[in-house]
Amino acid sequence: MDEAANIFLVGPMGSGKTAVGKQLARALGLPFVDADAEIEQRTGVDIPLIFDKEGEAGFRTREREVIADLVMRRGIVLSTGGGAILLPENREALRSHGTVVYLKTSVAQQARRVRRSANRPLLAGAEDPSVRLAALMSQRAPLYEGVAHLTVSTDGSRVGGVVARILGQLPDHRILPRL
Repeated sequence: MDEAANIFLVGPMGSGKTAVGKQLARALGLPFVDADAEIEQRTGVDIPLIFDKEGEAGFRTREREVIADLVMRRGIVLSTGGGAILLPENREALRSHGTVVYLKTSVAQQARRVRRSANRPLLAGAEDPSVRLAALMSQRAPLYEGVAHLTVSTDGSRVGGVVARILGQLPDHRILPRL
């Protein structure tokens, strides 16, 4: 495997980016980095508080800065936030510095996976989270698809199965950006 290669995981909340990322990093012998955790570590506060104090726009600015920094590292598996693909500069940074894997999942699967999470600012106050998730997916799905080098479905799959499918789609088990 190319030691300088990166894998960047994108997809909606509840698609399994963190769990898959950790196991994929172990399988490849690479460090795992979670962009949201990095934002929290750098700011000293959690993401819901950033959303509360600065709004989504403020959070996206912080996210853009963190992604610009993280993509410059070599040989990492990076889990991005669900909305990281909203900014064109993030999409360009991800595509040009590694292999982008879209973890595709249904709204129903997302709803099951995030139903107990209190750390989802975009779902706060939603009477029916499924409606909000569907609206987000409608807006974001074309962006996920457009930035991805590889797409892997996570619906009804265990983490190990998703990791195996990712590894099976990497050309020669190497992680090289597609031009």
